[in-house]
Amino acid sequence: MQRPEFFTVAKFALFAGIAPDDLDDLLSRSRTLRIAKNGQVFAEGSEARSFFVLVNGFIRATKTTVDGNEITVRYVSPGEIFGVAAAIGLTHYPATATAVVDATMLCWPSAQWQSLAEKYPALATNALRAIGGRLQDAHSRVIELTNEEVERRIARTLLRLAAQAGRRIDGGIEIEIPLRRQDVAQLAGTTMHSASRVLSSWEQNGFVHSGHQRIILYNSSVLGTIAEGTDPGAAKFRSGQ
Repeated sequence: MQRPEFFTVAKFALFAGIAPDDLDDLLSRSRTLRIAKNGQVFAEGSEARSFFVLVNGFIRATKTTVDGNEITVRYVSPGEIFGVAAAIGLTHYPATATAVVDATMLCWPSAQWQSLAEKYPALATNALRAIGGRLQDAHSRVIELTNEEVERRIARTLLRLAAQAGRRIDGGIEIEIPLRRQDVAQLAGTTMHSASRVLSSWEQNGFVHSGHQRIILYNSSVLGTIAEGTDPGAAKFRSGQ
């Protein structure tokens, strides 16, 4: 008998290419885990005993710096696999995962990863493709931190988040992940002060709305111009004129 989550997760890219009967078998090996808002799924440095697929909600991944500060490094959206340390040869989680809102996920023992990957090659291929995409994104962010102005980095960050978890509303695109300005600053590799200055300027110009952990993009095309730095005229947007 198929589990209630079957028809939801069957649409996830992670399970593309897996036959319905095989997916049913794969799900039968998992258990459902529900984490309340602000609850921790796992901690950085703890033993990687399970891996997860998010069914609904959002997860914030953070790392702790040498001086004890917690930095947001990425968000997990429904359909994504996370905590799959075994796939990259790790025995401990490299980051902390916390539910931003009430979240539901499926989890499997990490010890089963190898056997599941062998039995369902499409699962392994899709998971490694997702992990590779994250690594590529991380490399791009390193290059941006080295070479790009703060405004460009913040614009790129908002556009990435909108692509990951945006929904169209009247007049714009709302990022469904609850975001603090501090999160935007950390993802863009800048200070809270700089992020607030840029977001306030863009809000005054009507490009975005940011407040109460809610961000709406009202003019994605202008943000795209700023992110690419291809239009000299975008300087007036960056300066808030």
